[in-house]
Amino acid sequence: MQFATAKTKYVRISPRKARYAADLIRGLPVERASLQLMYSKLRGGRLIQKTLDSAVANAETQLDARREHLKVHEIRVDAGPILRRAKARSKGSSVPVNKRTSHFTIVLSAEVQ
Repeated sequence: MQFATAKTKYVRISPRKARYAADLIRGLPVERASLQLMYSKLRGGRLIQKTLDSAVANAETQLDARREHLKVHEIRVDAGPILRRAKARSKGSSVPVNKRTSHFTIVLSAEVQ
């Protein structure tokens, strides 16, 4: 079995929110996974769709595989660095605001025909 990967790093979405979209397509064929992401209302779905398209393009060029024979073998959403900000509150105090980032990794498997 052959594998093609694509990674997207430093995406400005919380990993917890992005994992909802990742769970939708885990283990699906690429055609069904693409439709799932296209019609989901999740913001993470749009961002993961770009990485999925990149993985498909990598598989087509490197493995000479056709889109119909590809399947989502593995999808990971890892935490990236956190941008730490502060928000002003009353009496001169402040509270922390954590702007989280994510790293997406998609591995596609090509069935040998």
